[in-house]
Order: sequence, then C-alpha cells, then structure tokens
Amino acid sequence: MLMQTPPRMVADGPADISARIERLPVTRRVFWTRNIIGAATFFDGYTVIAIAYAMPVLVREWGLNPEQTGMILSMGYLGQLIGAVFFGWLAERIGRLSVLLFTILLFVSMDIACLFAWGAASMMAFRFIQGIGTGGEVPVASAYINEYIGSKGRGRFFLLYEVMFLFGLVGAGLIARALVPVYGWQAMFLVGLVPAAILIPLRFFMKESPRWLASKGRYAEADRIVSDLERSAIAQGHVLAEPKPVAVKAVEKSGIRELFSGIYRRRTLTIWSMWFCSYLVANGMIAWLPTLYRQTFNLPLETALLYGLLTSVAGVVASIACALLIDKVGRKRWYTFAFLTAPLPLLALAWMGATSPTEVLVLAGLAYAIVQTITFSLYLYSAELYPTRLRAIGTGLGSAWLRLGSSAGPILVGTIMGAAGIQYVFAAFAGILVVGALVTMFFAIETKGRVLEELSP
Repeated sequence: MLMQTPPRMVADGPADISARIERLPVTRRVFWTRNIIGAATFFDGYTVIAIAYAMPVLVREWGLNPEQTGMILSMGYLGQLIGAVFFGWLAERIGRLSVLLFTILLFVSMDIACLFAWGAASMMAFRFIQGIGTGGEVPVASAYINEYIGSKGRGRFFLLYEVMFLFGLVGAGLIARALVPVYGWQAMFLVGLVPAAILIPLRFFMKESPRWLASKGRYAEADRIVSDLERSAIAQGHVLAEPKPVAVKAVEKSGIRELFSGIYRRRTLTIWSMWFCSYLVANGMIAWLPTLYRQTFNLPLETALLYGLLTSVAGVVASIACALLIDKVGRKRWYTFAFLTAPLPLLALAWMGATSPTEVLVLAGLAYAIVQTITFSLYLYSAELYPTRLRAIGTGLGSAWLRLGSSAGPILVGTIMGAAGIQYVFAAFAGILVVGALVTMFFAIETKGRVLEELSP
C-alpha cells in the first residue's frame, strides 16, 4: 500500500529570515525607512487630489466644458487602476524597492509634464501616466513596510505610516488655499516635485525587503540585511531572544491564479468587497460634498471649501485613533464595528431629509470619518492576508477595486440625486456599508498579532 507524501515543509531561508525579523524591535533603520517612504506617500496623496484644486483656474483659463473637466479628473483614477495591478505584479518579480522608486519617479516626472500642459488633451495624457505611478506606489510600499515588521505592534507601526497619505490630501487643500490665488495652478505641481529631492539622495539608505529576497532564494543578501538590523538592535541595548522559525510551505510555482485557489480565494473576494464598499462611500462623499454645499445649499465658495476641509480633517483624526487602537481591538472587530456604525448617521440624514448644511456637515462628516478608518487601513489588512510571493500583487489587485469604487461613487450620487433626491443618496450609502459589514462578519479573518508566514503559508 502506497503512503501519500505530505506537503514538503522547509524551515531554512525564508523561515529563518522571518523568525529573526519577528524578534527584532523597531530599529533606527526600519524607523527611518518607514518615514522616508511616508514622505513619498504624503506626496502621493497630495498628487492624487492636487488637480481638483487646480481645476477652478484651468476651467476659466482653458475654457473647459464639463465633459473635459470630468475627463481630466477621471484620467488619474484610470491610470491608478492600471498602475496598482501592473506594479503589484512587477514587484513580485524584480523586488519591492526598485519598483517603489520607479513609481515615485514616474509620478514626480509627470508633475513636471503637467507644468507644461497646454490644453485638456495634454493634461489628460499626463494625468493618466501620473496615475499609473501613484496607483503603484501605495500597494508596493504597503508590502515593503509590512515585510520589515514583526507581528507585535505591526498594525500601529504600519498605520502611522499610512496616515501620511491622508495628511497629503489635507495638505493639498491647505497649500492650494495659500498658493493658487497668488501663483496660479502651476504652484500645485511645483510643490509635487519635492519627493524627488527627498528620495533620490536617500535611495542608498534603504535596502530591499529581506523577506522577498529570501522567498527568491537570495538568502545571503537577506541575511546581510537582517544581520545589520540585529547589530543595530544590540547596539541600542536590546537583548534578542532566540528566533523561533515558522515552517514555510515550499511552493513549486506561484502566480495570479493562486489568489483564487485554496484559502486565498475567500480572502481575495472578501477584501475586494471591503475595498469596493468602503471606498465607494468614502470617496463618493468627499468628492461630492463641497459641490453639494455650493450648489444645493448656496453656501459661499470659501465656506463650501472649509466644510470639505473639516470633513477631511475629521477623517485624519479618526484614522490616527484607529492606528493607535487597532492592534488591541483587532482588524475584523474594528472593521465590523465601523461598517455597522457608519450607516447610522447616514440613515438619520435620510430620515431628516438632509435639509440643512449643518446637518450634512455633522452627520455626513461623522460617517465619513468612521469609514475612513476602514479605507486607510485596508492596505495593512490586505498585506497580511497573502504570503510574500503574492503580497504585492494581491494588495495591488485589491486596491484596484478602490479605484472602481472611487469612480462609481460620484456616478451613483449624480444618478440618485437626479432621480430621487439628496436623502436617498445617504440611504443608498448606508445600504452599501451594511453589505460591507455582512461580508466582513461572515468571511473576514482576524490577523492581529499573528506572524505573516503563519497567516499565509
């Protein structure tokens, strides 16, 4: 009688590197690597929204019609969709750091191109290419930073980096109010050149992900990087425990199909649903509220922009709270609570008819802030759901659904407003969030405090 051979498990290169990273504190190199990438991510967020603040001037200067304006704004999101998938795939093959630096240089170079745009068509083309870079930067950076950190405190460490994207969104509004009236729309793109000046000289400070190197059989390179981190920790007075390797399954061949097989099928479909539901509501509201204040409630432009800025700030405050607490609360519990709580103020608005700008500011702002804790932290959760061989492409494909949700949100708003009225928009948003809550409750897994290799063999 033939005995079936069990799956071969190895505890050599990848397992050793993972175990040694798990026992490390946050060393100076890891701390500053996160901050350097965080600076790039700040300007990624800045770049995504900068065109919105340039458009009021461009519409008059170039005589743009509404269709051209919409296309310019949409081209960046289309590019982001392509960039998230392509660069996620590429990062699995040639490494996190090379791809990360290329995406940053790509969106910065398109900032230069946008300075010399001469009309709608050229701006559409430059924004599309720029979107490819911005769409690829965050998912690859998410994989890169997650792979440097052990399970203890991973959520807090990573999300304090991720909040830089939100600061970039808020910063763009503050910079626009200060510079555009004085220096024109080009000022928004000039400021976007800063990350190149920061990152090019600091390129040599950063090292490739040791987990990725080990997964590709480049153990000697991974060992050198981790050994440097160990020496740094010891020099800072830390006593390192003995590493405890987690067995890593040997995989002959891996590819995009693995995302839809075994344990990863359920994870992939779940995270896609969470991305889509949360971003459809969050970006649908934040993109639409200033226009609602201006056109429906006839508020002065300055007041409408201020209300929009206050909503963004509320999102940042809530996200910082999430970053500090999510390691204690847990991912699944936090997301379920947020998906179930955010619909309450939206349903209140629908019931009251959304007849006052103050009602909308308070209740829609509260709902947005709660949903923002989901949207900004899903990069953390996505990266935890996949093994090193799939982490960048899995996160990239997942984040592609945020682009689809972001595009669908404003379309949904316009359709429902035209057919029914404002209050039904908020009711629809509440229903979408309830769907997200049900998916999370029944299909999401908890990742708090667990080693990446243990979560995803």
